[in-house]
Amino acid sequence: MTVKITTLSENTANPVVLAEWGLSILVEGDGVQVLLDTSQSVSVAYNAKILGIDLSTVDKLVISHGHYDHTGGFKEVIEQIGEIDVIAHPDMWTEKYAIYGDFQKYIGIPFTREELVSLGASFQLTKDPVWITDNIVTTGEIPMTNDYEQIDAGMFVKEGDSFQPDQLLDDLALGIKTEAGLIVILGCSHRGMINTIRHLQKITGEQRVYGVLGGTHLISATPERLAQTTADLRQIGVQKLGVSHCTGFNACCWLANEFPEVFFLNNSGTVLSLP
Repeated sequence: MTVKITTLSENTANPVVLAEWGLSILVEGDGVQVLLDTSQSVSVAYNAKILGIDLSTVDKLVISHGHYDHTGGFKEVIEQIGEIDVIAHPDMWTEKYAIYGDFQKYIGIPFTREELVSLGASFQLTKDPVWITDNIVTTGEIPMTNDYEQIDAGMFVKEGDSFQPDQLLDDLALGIKTEAGLIVILGCSHRGMINTIRHLQKITGEQRVYGVLGGTHLISATPERLAQTTADLRQIGVQKLGVSHCTGFNACCWLANEFPEVFFLNNSGTVLSLP
């Protein structure tokens, strides 16, 4: 099975298309079209038109988690898609904040559930993996199985008048089984890129990992974490590593140096046919 993967929005862009802080990736394969996330605002709807993509043919929308930079384009996207099944975790609707010292900002979904339902969204909220086809699956909740991938300490949810650490249980990714091995499509990897890959290996029963694309959340990773991530990626045997969004400049440079034959920047407008 060949899978076509189009990055509709990301922090940086190929010529002609728009870039913005966020992520949205379209997966076409196994007879379906699955859109992961809607980025921050107008870029997905705009770039789809520029790239000649008809969003009305999308079969499923998967939301990796409830942050504004993955859900802010929701309304514009639904206006093009029409009625659509949306697969996500129930915690996508928690009131999410970033808090660093005196800095405090709401970073959750900028729309109400009622608004999106009125536009045609039908939400399938579950903590469990969802098999969209025989070969395409969402992770469901991702267990924290290693000792070096930690959730950003600045992430909180507001409960009443108090703030509690956000465990980002809604952090999802996509796994695609192909003849060459798994293709992993990451949203933001708040619960860890390696944790996500290992979880998908377990869910699918496929140990070979052909490609990993998307947000890795290594933007503030220490050299120690980068070294451990590198060792695990090498042990896993990834053959395509296309990073986006929350990876960060330092981590991009590190990974490019460690994996010169397989690394690439997965920008807005990047189109791949894998394997």
